[in-house]
Amino acid sequence: MTFDIEAIRVAAGELRGVVQRTPVEYSGALSAIAGTDVWLKCENLQTGGSFKIRGAYIRMSRLTAEQKAAGVVAASAGNHAQGVALAARLLGIDSIVYMPIGAALPKVAATRGYGAQVRLHGTSVEEALVEARAEAERTGRVLIHPFDHVDIVTGQATIGLEIAEQVPDVRTVLVPTGGGGLLAGVATALHAQIGTQVEVIGVQAEGAAAYPASLAAGHPVALTSMSTMADGIAIGCPGQVPMDIIAHEVHRVETVTEEALSQALLLLAERAKLVVEPSGAAGVADLLTRPGTFAGPIVVILSGGNIDPLVLMRVLQHGMVAAGRYLQVKVRVRDTPGALAGLLRDLAAMGANVLTVAHVRTAADLAVDEVDIAVECETKGAEHCSSVLRTLDHGGYTVLPA
Repeated sequence: MTFDIEAIRVAAGELRGVVQRTPVEYSGALSAIAGTDVWLKCENLQTGGSFKIRGAYIRMSRLTAEQKAAGVVAASAGNHAQGVALAARLLGIDSIVYMPIGAALPKVAATRGYGAQVRLHGTSVEEALVEARAEAERTGRVLIHPFDHVDIVTGQATIGLEIAEQVPDVRTVLVPTGGGGLLAGVATALHAQIGTQVEVIGVQAEGAAAYPASLAAGHPVALTSMSTMADGIAIGCPGQVPMDIIAHEVHRVETVTEEALSQALLLLAERAKLVVEPSGAAGVADLLTRPGTFAGPIVVILSGGNIDPLVLMRVLQHGMVAAGRYLQVKVRVRDTPGALAGLLRDLAAMGANVLTVAHVRTAADLAVDEVDIAVECETKGAEHCSSVLRTLDHGGYTVLPA
């Protein structure tokens, strides 16, 4: 199987009418942070909610008639699952998808909605993949790997062709990275179309970053544990096919914290009016972490938008805390009538919007006539938080660690 620019162009032709040519949206807010023009490649608006339909369709459309008749099996936390289920429906292929037991309910429901039979197994994509391989061996179904196959990489590479046409003077592309199929494909397409002056950078969650160690070792290195909200890029071991390409085509792979991911989601929702899942926001998180360090114009790929609304609510709140938009403060006051009302009145005068109040009288270090009041407030940002704390301190309140 050949993987080069001609193969990518052929795949783009095969995907015409199947996938959307997703837009690139200019971001003034991110451009101001980066110090150069920033464009968002919105694969979160793609059919199925992520880029995964591209690779899944190319891989499955090239199966033999016998293989299509036998059906396919896959494993995924959500996006590849939906891509496989949707491609299978379009191609008339029966599909089974193994998903981790903790997979987001909207992703499970969407995968079933596209017509796949969903089976929940294990606590990670790796454990689900082991069972999917066993299913393939038992039944003769074809395993559709989420990233470790040249046809998958070829399909994902078509995003690079679109970026080259949409932002021809691009100089940096930030790519969310899990197993590496998207990163390998985009880098190859961009370097073939524009040249190696385009710096393609992979971005992984700090708590699930298998690529830095693997690239240093020269072979895939499996993580012993992972912890990240970005389930779409929580892959414990790189694929050999994409890693071989990444080692030659990609400039570097960087990592971002959970705080940066949550702040990225908050910014995208507030300023770009885009709903993006944590893994899809990894490139924006990298830009926020390292402002002013990337050559422009910059294109950030938003790889997916499939997020549980309940998770989105929690992540956005986490992002507001990280951005200094929430203040959690505990003060110790005399346990007298009106003390609580006085504190709330003072906070209101400072423009802090009180969200929750906890009144504690039973702590071991409290005097008989003292009470601790823990308050969570909505503020205007980090400077406002500092101002509120200073005012409370100067106003005679004993401010304690929250």
